[in-house]
Amino acid sequence: MGMLIDGTWHFDAGLLSRGPDGSYIRPDTSFRNWITRDGAAGPTGEAGFPAEAGRYHLYVSLACPWASRALIYRSLKGLTNIVGVSVTHWLLTEQGWTFAEGEGVVPAPLQGVSYVYQLYTRANPRYSGRASVPVLWDRVRNTIVSNESADIIRMFNSAFDDVGAEPGDYYPEPLRAEIDAINDRVYATVNNGVYKAGFAATQLAYEVAVAPLFETLDWLDERLRNRRFLVASTPMECDWRLFTTLIRFDAVYYGHFKCNLRRLSDYPHLSAYARDLYQWRGVAETVDMNHIKRHYYMSHKAVNPTGIVPVGPLYDFNAPHGRSHLL
Repeated sequence: MGMLIDGTWHFDAGLLSRGPDGSYIRPDTSFRNWITRDGAAGPTGEAGFPAEAGRYHLYVSLACPWASRALIYRSLKGLTNIVGVSVTHWLLTEQGWTFAEGEGVVPAPLQGVSYVYQLYTRANPRYSGRASVPVLWDRVRNTIVSNESADIIRMFNSAFDDVGAEPGDYYPEPLRAEIDAINDRVYATVNNGVYKAGFAATQLAYEVAVAPLFETLDWLDERLRNRRFLVASTPMECDWRLFTTLIRFDAVYYGHFKCNLRRLSDYPHLSAYARDLYQWRGVAETVDMNHIKRHYYMSHKAVNPTGIVPVGPLYDFNAPHGRSHLL
């Protein structure tokens, strides 16, 4: 892994951030501006990013669960003709995310951009930090709006409603407190929990991450016993934020990140729920299991030195979920 230091890319400087106990620490995101309907400032950042069709471009990796959130919202909200998209190669190289030729890669439209880190240096020539995805780019101001997936999906949820987005509110006011509470727990113990387990540098740090991960998965499975989705009769933001981890669980996190107390398929309600979400209109085409598996098993040499990609598991997300009768 690598990072930018004062605008210069360094491969050997990008070691994972860890605490003194060997625990993995996820770096904060740096660009926190918001697209709004009228261009006013959002909760963070500066003003000047009004919602306009064709103005913004989304850079993603199909392997990355954080980028997948944004890609799902782009589909759910009918933004495919409003916000452009580019897709990186699955392999995280010494140059970070690249647009090298490969199956499913969609090159950057900006001339001279072969690596994601070049987007960051165009936005700030002296930028220091990681060059992560997703990146939401403003073609007019020639800068990054945001690289925080949690913010991007909320922009996509409502900012473009007056310029052609499809109806749908995945963060309605009456449910926000409950959605936020679930998001907080799921992020800490599941979304980021699998990384804390997989990138732990000590046995203690690994076990400290694994225990709450499965406590939350147990809790989610029980919560979904008699309800179709987590807080409402249709999927909300907390459902989609959870989904991108679940879809990768058995194929990657169970083995590669040693999260092997139980598989997703061992949870009857949670696994059926994941199939239900996968089969939601516009979602399946955002999932590319080849990109997902190749990225993790081939990029993380410290975890999987051989780079061998396992052929399994055999799991059919198109199988009937049997949950349509639940409220």
